Amino acid sequence: MYDILVVGGGTAGLTAAIYARRAGRTVLVLESTGFGGQITASHLVENYPGIPAVSGLDYSDALLKQAKDLGAETKFAQVTGAEQIPGGFRLTAGKKEFEGKALILATGAKHRTLGLPQEEELVGRGVSYCAVCDGAFFKDKDTAVAGGGDSALQSALFLSGVAKSVALIHRRDTFRAQAAYVEAAKTKANITFVMDSNVTALEGENTLNAITLTDKSGGSKTIPVEGLFIEVGQIPDNGPFAQLAELDGGGYFAAGEDCRTKTPGVFVAGDCRSKELRQLTTAAADGSVAATAACQWLDER
Repeated sequence: MYDILVVGGGTAGLTAAIYARRAGRTVLVLESTGFGGQITASHLVENYPGIPAVSGLDYSDALLKQAKDLGAETKFAQVTGAEQIPGGFRLTAGKKEFEGKALILATGAKHRTLGLPQEEELVGRGVSYCAVCDGAFFKDKDTAVAGGGDSALQSALFLSGVAKSVALIHRRDTFRAQAAYVEAAKTKANITFVMDSNVTALEGENTLNAITLTDKSGGSKTIPVEGLFIEVGQIPDNGPFAQLAELDGGGYFAAGEDCRTKTPGVFVAGDCRSKELRQLTTAAADGSVAATAACQWLDER
């Protein structure tokens, strides 16, 4: 039985492993797809304090190496079940089981995609899911934002101060976002609203150079853009842990800044947690808080 099991090998999970190992705890990090999380797809990260510029892959590789050099164990496993047992917790991954005294859930969240051809290939080459992360690369360029919620409006407002133009594309005739964001966007001369429309095609081979829009009547048009920011929501994968950690209406773990859940010994960290801002810095902060809290909880048992 490990002292701490960590589910998720992104920034939050690996930071938790680093803090737990430095506190002398045995740690196993379970990751289902690839260590590093979403940031591995970013060609350049320029907003992480103390590191002026680094590729997402290099950053993730360094973080994983740091955790492993400190003695954290890592395994690829898709966790499909979790339960409380005498003395701790048991995770099920296929035919394998893992046990730990404390549990940190850093399962992350996936960006909802548009499902278009070339979308995956153009990520980092004009297609992005984070304006705060990548907006600076599109200074004085034509851009577009797809979506109609708070995140989409916030992204459009952010980009309006950087890009030459922002086409805000929404599939309905009204926004789901807060009225304050909508009204603020209306005051920006370089934001254009394109309502009742969907992005139906991406143009460009190595880099994005245009998008095709289709309106509700079936009419299509192509507009030149060098950047498309897709803000149509995220998908947390927290279902297997719902009996241990309460979920909010969006499926995120309903835990505060202390990263504690309703179950003693279970902590959450990173994008999987209900929060306002999801960035590398907030994921790292959650990981350090969750690991410290887990170590304290183990000391008090």
